[in-house]
Amino acid sequence: MKVILMQDVKSLGKRGDIKEVADGYARNFLFPKKLAQQASAGNLNSLKHEQNLQEERDAKALAKSREFAAQLQEKQLTVASKCGEGGRLFGSVTSADIAQALAEQGITVDKRKIELSEPIKTLGQYEANLKLHAEVHCKIAFEVVKAE
Repeated sequence: MKVILMQDVKSLGKRGDIKEVADGYARNFLFPKKLAQQASAGNLNSLKHEQNLQEERDAKALAKSREFAAQLQEKQLTVASKCGEGGRLFGSVTSADIAQALAEQGITVDKRKIELSEPIKTLGQYEANLKLHAEVHCKIAFEVVKAE
């Protein structure tokens, strides 16, 4: 019997896959738990329609991420931090500090999407990598300055 998986099923497949399974497995396990539905013509058409809608949503998200990345690269960012002699910081500048500096400029970015190549412990110019989408990464330059 051909079935369309409605959820990920371990050792069978992922959501949206069409699989050939035993009749008893489908009727006694997959259908009662709503893990799958029979692969009829109507169900296949609705699956195809759902996949098209998902592709459109993904394309819009990708375009929005690319536009957002272009805006971010134009921004000049400064992060103020307390420091001691010789420009050494008390602690270090983290991704949370960078996210807060972006928020002060009206840009909301999750701190988990900001990656620093190394801990920042001195004043100066640095770059951070932002993961905005699976396919969209951008670098943002920022300067660490002495807090007043």
